[in-house]
Amino acid sequence: MLMRTDPFRELDRLAQQLMGQGTWSRPATMAMDAYREGDEYVVAFDLPGVSAEAIDIDVERNMLTVKAERRPVTKAHDVQMELSERPLGVFSRQIVLADTLDTEHIKADYDAGVLTLRIPIAERAKPRKIAISGTSDRKEISG
Repeated sequence: MLMRTDPFRELDRLAQQLMGQGTWSRPATMAMDAYREGDEYVVAFDLPGVSAEAIDIDVERNMLTVKAERRPVTKAHDVQMELSERPLGVFSRQIVLADTLDTEHIKADYDAGVLTLRIPIAERAKPRKIAISGTSDRKEISG
């Protein structure tokens, strides 16, 4: 039998039980990081224990939606659960993307429980130099 001594972990577990597991109508949130790396915007989501087939990524206009479902592991009939802290159910996160991002070329990679999305910055949003054109003929105004 496992023994826990951290009272705050017990409070977290109790709060999770009161709020219930994430459902399709009321999903739980997932932890994420977002940062710019060169000419890409990178968003990383923590989804440990979720299979790649259980992840759904949608983009509609400038709204990015990531949904995932962590299902319980099937157990034999004679197994008695002693401790269950890993949350199950549906997780979701929505992010409003700026118009400066190229949503047509998003790349998704899933490795070691981390879903990483790489969103390129649109060409029109990148800094550029503007050439100055003009004539070399200078005219004096006499009055």
